Amino acid sequence: MAGALTGTNDVSRIEAPVTLKAYMMCAFAAFGGIFFGFDSGYISGVMGMPYFIHLFTGIPIPGADATQEVKDAFSLPAWQKSLITSILSAGTFFGALIAGDLADWFGRRITIIAGCIVFIVGVILQTASTSLGLLVAGRLIAGFGVGFVSAIIILYMSEIAPKKVRGALVSGYQFCITIGILLASCVDYATQNRMDTGSYRIPISIQILWALILGGGLFLLPESPRYHVKKGNLDKAAQTLTRLRGEPEGSEYIQQELAEIVANHEYEFGGLSRPSSNLRRTILGTSLQMMQQWTGVNFIFYFGTTFFQELGTISNPFLIGLITTLVNVCSTPLSFWIVERFGRRTILIWGALGMLICEFIVAIVGVTAGRASENNQSAVSTQIAFICIYIFFFATTWGPGAWVLIGEIFPLPIRSRGVALSTASNWLWNCIIAVITPYLVGKNKGEANLGSKVFFIWGSLCTACFVYAYLLVPETKGLSLKQVDRMLEQTNPRNSAKWVPTSTFAAEAGMVKQSHTMTAAEHKEAGLEAVEPKEPHTAV
Repeated sequence: MAGALTGTNDVSRIEAPVTLKAYMMCAFAAFGGIFFGFDSGYISGVMGMPYFIHLFTGIPIPGADATQEVKDAFSLPAWQKSLITSILSAGTFFGALIAGDLADWFGRRITIIAGCIVFIVGVILQTASTSLGLLVAGRLIAGFGVGFVSAIIILYMSEIAPKKVRGALVSGYQFCITIGILLASCVDYATQNRMDTGSYRIPISIQILWALILGGGLFLLPESPRYHVKKGNLDKAAQTLTRLRGEPEGSEYIQQELAEIVANHEYEFGGLSRPSSNLRRTILGTSLQMMQQWTGVNFIFYFGTTFFQELGTISNPFLIGLITTLVNVCSTPLSFWIVERFGRRTILIWGALGMLICEFIVAIVGVTAGRASENNQSAVSTQIAFICIYIFFFATTWGPGAWVLIGEIFPLPIRSRGVALSTASNWLWNCIIAVITPYLVGKNKGEANLGSKVFFIWGSLCTACFVYAYLLVPETKGLSLKQVDRMLEQTNPRNSAKWVPTSTFAAEAGMVKQSHTMTAAEHKEAGLEAVEPKEPHTAV
């Protein structure tokens, strides 16, 4: 590709029409969610498996005639639950932190593929483990791989997806996470009663398959065009856009979209005092992912099986865990529609409201019913029902919405690092919650034994999420990644839904060059600031 790039002032022509190829490429990239979801989901069931508990604690497996006190004592101690669950999140936090720089140095695809390789090494160590030390080491290494993938797959999808369906396609990532959790629950349910190492080795080892599929498939997908622009290689950027958009090489659509990406890449923002500053965007992205963890949903997916066991009236806690996971899976596809129909900001506000109501009801019912016994079966059933409704609200709003937004709010010069830092924030708070939760609900000496009262904490945190979404979350629905930059500069979150783009970055770059020929008086009359001339951008 040679010659100057040709931009446009028509905001409807900065991307080519959506093609089936774009859908399929993004759909495959979303497969990374299965990779992430299965790894997050299997551990809850494994920690409740009799053979696993016996192997890692040395406590004999209770017989059918054992007393309730003996059965209650047969569980992993809180410190082991905390360590096993949180160590993966710790590894993922550090993996996500460094993934942004790796994605800028080596590319989005290579970083994700490297994450798959690191993850496989960690899974092999976990599968081989018969002691806590090797299991923890394997989960730590696997965490680094998950950090690479979870941080960069959202970045990659956001950069290759057309704006008209970007929210729905990125929501597909969350849907794949729920499928991964469901598959993990099914495998746990099938192996729970095995009295050998296969009970936990089978769920762990299956993860290798997901990593092979994702890593192998990415060899066939193109690199992000924005990565090539960042590296100054406009020829490769144009070739990638040609593959993604299904347009012939040299197409006017390709020229205009590439010109818009280049112009946006060269656009810079001011400091913290400006709503569109990079620092404020980074704070928004990291706090948004923190708030997603504050909803408390991972309490259900990490510790749900053991929590349901402690309620006392549930004969098969694994089955209840499977049901809550099914609710998660079946609810998430609805987000494909509502995220584009109602927008990101709106669904986060209403989702937080729905979740906080459900969580307070679960807590109040649990406190009112008192200690689990045969007389409060209806209370436990009510709790499970509202936990399922709570999961529905999460799966259709905060689950996909937070991931969609962090893929949209960062400008190209800092996008990889911004998304990586936001993802790292998610895993940091995931780790913190995984560390403290067993001590909040544990029944052993020195533990809080909150039981259902823990939902007062999650309800209060969801209240904070509601206030946060109303005051700070902008609306990005229907905007290109370049238009999001301008919207953040020109309006505030509460008025962002009303903002409409009127020009393109490429057109404004041309206007800057033209306005330089004006006299100082003409500048003043037009309300423009005098600017230095820019060299016209040509293809390399």
